[in-house]
Amino acid sequence: MQSAKRKITVSILGASGYSGAMALRILLRHPGVTVDKVFGTTSVGETVSSMYPSLRGLTDKVYEEYTADKTANSDILFLALPAGHAMKVVPEMLQSRKKVIDLSGDFRLKESSLYKEYYKETHVSEDLLDSACYGLPELSRAAIADSQLLSNPGCYPTSSIIPLAPLLKNGLIEPNDISISSLSGVSGAGRKSTMDLSFAEVDGSVKAYRVGDHQHIPEIESVLSEYTGQHISVNFVPHLLPAVRGIYTTMFVTPKKNISPRQIGEAFEDAFKDEPFVRYLGNEIPELKNVVGSNFIDIGWKFDKRNGKLIVFSAIDNLIKGAAGQAVQNMNIMFEFDEKEALIV
Repeated sequence: MQSAKRKITVSILGASGYSGAMALRILLRHPGVTVDKVFGTTSVGETVSSMYPSLRGLTDKVYEEYTADKTANSDILFLALPAGHAMKVVPEMLQSRKKVIDLSGDFRLKESSLYKEYYKETHVSEDLLDSACYGLPELSRAAIADSQLLSNPGCYPTSSIIPLAPLLKNGLIEPNDISISSLSGVSGAGRKSTMDLSFAEVDGSVKAYRVGDHQHIPEIESVLSEYTGQHISVNFVPHLLPAVRGIYTTMFVTPKKNISPRQIGEAFEDAFKDEPFVRYLGNEIPELKNVVGSNFIDIGWKFDKRNGKLIVFSAIDNLIKGAAGQAVQNMNIMFEFDEKEALIV
């Protein structure tokens, strides 16, 4: 691992949004990191502390307009941009030998046709899709370490893929009978204000949205299919929760014939025993309040004896394990820092 005395230099594009600001907050306390530039669009010229008063006294950075020459001293770039923006700037970053962590969905799907179908835009850097590493540490730690372009997973997929992967990898559940119900806090939609996300609209209510066409459906299916070597199909329904942060996911799956609860428990225990940010709870049901503000994912499960269904639960903070925290975790792996650096507080 790198000595804490040696530092890398980091710049952040989209640092004025929720995920970018959270990445900045975490990186400011990282002993191996110097934050160089923070870039915004509508926030150019404003200080970070004026937009995020909780960062007063921690940084005097001012949001700048991005140009490639301003990142000449940066070893790695964090891109916390809306979908469709990263793919336009990543090629020049890679040509200048920068390492890149993209927090958007621009490089998560290997097929450009899927990107166009679910993101409603033509991919302009499709030649880079195969080389982008999908950065879920619990599945691909070795590939992350060697990557130059890393695609940070989505929050919903993180909450679903980590619990499902060991069950599918060990052949314990049916690969095409998976139903996922996820609830997200409103910060998952970003900082841009809309009527649908106003307090008056979300308070006291829960509603499903983008049923059947959410962009995280192909992400979940393709990552699990590649990891397990079999075709995986899921039903996925996201819901808007009247809370600021957090993802709570319930997965309904069918165990294969003669699979026992003991086998299920052993598969989880074996998969997660050395994972620093997976808290496996066994038959205890996770609670959202226990993960908000952390990079942990809490996982539990119950077996329904009435119908033989296995019900798996997970909880994460969408801005940390679902975005910025996982990005820093990936950076730690890429630069051989302690994987937990700046993420255990």
